[in-house]
Amino acid sequence: MDPIIETKQLTHTYSAGTPFERTALEKVDFQAYPGEYLGIIGHTGSGKSTLIQHLNGLLKPTSGQVLLQGTDIWTDPQTTRKSRFQVGLVFQYPEYQLFEETVYKDISFGPKNMGLDEVEIDRRVRSAAYFVGLRDDQLEKSPFELSGGQKRRVAIAGVIAMEPKVLILDEPTAGLDPEGVESILQNIRDYHQAHNATIILVSHSMEDMARTVDRLVVIDDGTIPFQGTPREVFQHGDELEQMGLGVPQMTRVFHRLRALGVDIDPSVFTVEQAKAAILAKLGRNEKGVG
Repeated sequence: MDPIIETKQLTHTYSAGTPFERTALEKVDFQAYPGEYLGIIGHTGSGKSTLIQHLNGLLKPTSGQVLLQGTDIWTDPQTTRKSRFQVGLVFQYPEYQLFEETVYKDISFGPKNMGLDEVEIDRRVRSAAYFVGLRDDQLEKSPFELSGGQKRRVAIAGVIAMEPKVLILDEPTAGLDPEGVESILQNIRDYHQAHNATIILVSHSMEDMARTVDRLVVIDDGTIPFQGTPREVFQHGDELEQMGLGVPQMTRVFHRLRALGVDIDPSVFTVEQAKAAILAKLGRNEKGVG
């Protein structure tokens, strides 16, 4: 299967040719595939935000390419503009970017810029509102009358309404309570399943990543040292710690049990997997005793 979006030897240098020159990405080869739920992790300053801003043309490479369905998004201005509708990017704390008089107008801003007719705009606004859990009566309210969590939903809906082929979310659950976190993640899962869109989730929460994504890409010092399934990535616990990251709490507990001499599989990263592993261990012990 060919990637829906990829970078080839992507390099980005800020303030090139000045005393403040800094290379944020260096010869990065990155791929995301159709329908994939991909996670990106990396410590602050690792280059992950620089990477995702290249994926929809907000930043232009110093060198290298960004390809959307095989076409370089910087081929011409029209291609670049089109890519920004096909690759939707939700920034961290997107609620601070709300500006319209009503929720409806805010969500419709992107579809209007796409040149769609009013009927299609209305369909997309209501569909996007549904996916993020906003009621019809909330659409005519000012977004500034809503709670913080509801504002977050409005901002996400504004990107979803463009129905992008690739939806990128930068720390979408930052600052939310556990109930809000789970609700937002479920909204994103629902959208992913309904549209079979490619989802790229950036998060510092190893727990959220462990139970949400199909594949993880690790960014460190402007490069990708390793990637793979959550199980494969979290086996690099020591290396992740050295990068200023970590592993899910369950993984840490099971590695500690293993170090203490308990014969148990340490490649566990969710509560559900931990429960299954413990029950399996107890079952084997019971059979051994019997």
